Amino acid sequence: MNIRALALGMVLTLGGLPVYAGRAADVVVTPPAPHDGTHDFDFHMGVWKTHISRLIHPLSGSSEWTAYDGVSTVRSVWNGRASLFELEASGPAGHLEGVGLRLYDPTARQWNLNWTNSSIGRLDAPMIGEFRDGRGEFYGPDTFNGRTILVRNGFYDIKPNSSRFEQAFSADGGKTWETNWIMTFDRATATDK
Repeated sequence: MNIRALALGMVLTLGGLPVYAGRAADVVVTPPAPHDGTHDFDFHMGVWKTHISRLIHPLSGSSEWTAYDGVSTVRSVWNGRASLFELEASGPAGHLEGVGLRLYDPTARQWNLNWTNSSIGRLDAPMIGEFRDGRGEFYGPDTFNGRTILVRNGFYDIKPNSSRFEQAFSADGGKTWETNWIMTFDRATATDK
């Protein structure tokens, strides 16, 4: 058996590992550890000046928006594995009061976001998702005006003292999305609280 045949046999036997001087290179491949998202929402803890832009008539072709300004307070629960989000804001279209409960599933390594406002008093269907590359995206089914739709919630532009949240609806199974709710958060100072 010549050296070439021996080297080829080693490559085939070693599953294509690189060969150096007739033997497998000492290569240890360690897969990356799965992301532990327990503290993904830590950036959002505290009190925030909150500006909301809301599309008045989603999924109707309308482009009429209204605005609200208020305060959001986010508290950590279960050492970061959950958080409670409280919102109070007012604008030309009225007064908003809402609460969100965010829960981390350590087995799935995903969050589920649950929301309600004071006018309905029951939780919406949860949005399920995770954070990747500095942004969080969450999806779920819901109904709007009697139609089944998909909803996407996202956290973007995350910085120490600001972030952006967007909600979008899809009536065509996720082919197209219409943004209908935008919240920008700026960390409140002592005089803002």
